[in-house]
Amino acid sequence: MEQLPIFLNLAGQPVLVIGTGEAAEAKARLITRAGGRIVTDVAGSPRLAFVALEDEAEATSAAAELRARGLLVNVVDRPALCDFTTPAIIDRAPVTIAIGSAGASAGLAKALRQRLEALLPADLGRLAAALSAARTVLRMRWPDKDARRRAIDTALEPGAPLDPFGAGGEQGDVAVARWLAAPVMADTASRAELIVLISADPDDLTVKQSRWLASADLIVHSADTPAAILARGRADAARQVGDAVPSDAAGLTLVIRMAD
Repeated sequence: MEQLPIFLNLAGQPVLVIGTGEAAEAKARLITRAGGRIVTDVAGSPRLAFVALEDEAEATSAAAELRARGLLVNVVDRPALCDFTTPAIIDRAPVTIAIGSAGASAGLAKALRQRLEALLPADLGRLAAALSAARTVLRMRWPDKDARRRAIDTALEPGAPLDPFGAGGEQGDVAVARWLAAPVMADTASRAELIVLISADPDDLTVKQSRWLASADLIVHSADTPAAILARGRADAARQVGDAVPSDAAGLTLVIRMAD
């Protein structure tokens, strides 16, 4: 990972835009969509700046000056001068999916956005909003946060009641209400799964193995497990070198080893 992806709360916040023309206007539209307030000088104490100047010397000078003032700077079409880059965006508010290439290819990020956008339901945001509204009920049903997370993860799996690519064909709020009203809730029992790697390439993982990695609570792995494989696991999942599953392990534990 070459950049840290983050989502900024810009509601009402000043954001500096320097330059004119379509590039500057495009950045201004993006800031406005996110709730930010456009300013044209540093008097408004902005923390972010977009520089859309065609002349490279002017752009370089402006970026250096703004950075010296403590601002994070994006220089349009000049990734080497950027403190941050703007991704291609799929907007299913409150769900936002951002695709970046660390400035390597905006065209590639756009192509990926177009492909993924066609796969995602237009009402995906309703599912997120419904889950947010159900937080109190979820905490009552599963007081333990790990059990609660596992229940939600199970419900969001492909073909499950809250599958985000379908949610049973129902609107998100209807699907969540039906799921919570069901007499038999999702299975949150602890279990262990084994992944025997056939190569060091994460693209050789099966769909099921990739799903396990993305949801595992504990990853027990051999010392020679490739870092690229481990990077597919949840960032907050515990990791342990070895091959034995702890007796007190909860949730999904993965045991990973290389094929002989």
